[in-house]
Amino acid sequence: MERKPVEIHVYGAEIICPSCVNMPSSKETYEWLEAAVGRKYPDQPFIIKYIDIYNPPEDEAARSFAERVIEEDMFYPVVLLEGNVVGEGNPRLKTIYTELEKYGYKAV
Repeated sequence: MERKPVEIHVYGAEIICPSCVNMPSSKETYEWLEAAVGRKYPDQPFIIKYIDIYNPPEDEAARSFAERVIEEDMFYPVVLLEGNVVGEGNPRLKTIYTELEKYGYKAV
């Protein structure tokens, strides 16, 4: 049975968040996450998108969540998996993997 790919959204900004000084940038986290998930779950499709909180796309849901990240002073990058926050500031792979496996992903 073909399942729909899970969507992972990484919300962040060019500037590193003030509370995240020694951590990778949002863009680096996005690239690292894309590679890590692809290695752990090869041949299991997923969609990952990077969304700049200061320049979000026209999509209403993305724009709305980007505003929320700014208004609530969330630590970014903020990682959403199917619309649920699974990481903030310094996302943990274990948490993201656990969430993916709830959607039927199997580690190789």
